[in-house]
Amino acid sequence: MTEQINTERIERGRFRGLRDIWTRMKRNRLAMVGLVIIIILVITAIFADYIAPYGYAEQNLANQYQTPNAEHWFGTDELGRDIFSRVVYGSRVSLRVGFISVSISMTIGVAIGAITGYYGGKIDNILMRFIDIVQALPDILLAIAIMAALGPGLTNLMVAVGIAAIPGYARLVRSSVLSLRDQEFVEAARANGSSDARIILKHIIPNCMAPIIVQATLGVAYAIINAAGLSFIGLGLEPPTPEWGAMLSGGRAYIRDYPHMTLFPGLAIVLTILALNLLGDGLRDALDPKLKR
Repeated sequence: MTEQINTERIERGRFRGLRDIWTRMKRNRLAMVGLVIIIILVITAIFADYIAPYGYAEQNLANQYQTPNAEHWFGTDELGRDIFSRVVYGSRVSLRVGFISVSISMTIGVAIGAITGYYGGKIDNILMRFIDIVQALPDILLAIAIMAALGPGLTNLMVAVGIAAIPGYARLVRSSVLSLRDQEFVEAARANGSSDARIILKHIIPNCMAPIIVQATLGVAYAIINAAGLSFIGLGLEPPTPEWGAMLSGGRAYIRDYPHMTLFPGLAIVLTILALNLLGDGLRDALDPKLKR
């Protein structure tokens, strides 16, 4: 009975904590604007088949290079494809790359950071020196090297972008674990006979989630930028798959005469990155314990 009461108290405490975070988030208008934009983008990606008036690979050479009009809202490209439809389908690709690559980097990075921070010693030295080697290369350069080795493709793109971002999560979690591993609640868990795996998974990592969530939100923005950059230089997705960076690359040859071919995919990238950064900043402020009232 006592255990059930304690569990109910913990659940109520978590609910109040989430409610407080949401209350602080609502006070940040820019963060809410970013959240609304992200929700719209996610809905667009999910229902792209119903929103886009044309197929992303549907060609009509009689409609080449049309500027924005009532029939083609964003105009058409060099093959007569509807740019609005390709931007809509491109949101599905870009968001998938962003979220899945961040999931890859976060899972591996959190595991490495938690292990090195908790155990220290030789394990810490070996793994962190490996992280130092990986971090010595810029993210985009490492992603280029991985893509050059693996070849083009959606799965390879997500893996390349995800691996390039692992060091950031590993260092973030390691620093958090170092500050938590000697806390009283961890010592109490050890005294109760909890295994190291249980202590890390049930006690330490949940207390590191606030910075991880913020890092992941901003990481999605960086992943989309890196994916667009790889596609722009021809190492991303192969045609005719619509990806905003690939659309920019395809339209750069016509930018002087038909700027709409690069304008709208570029605006899509800018709007998405801006929304993710606004949301990330808002989450950072909402999750900051110093702002609790």
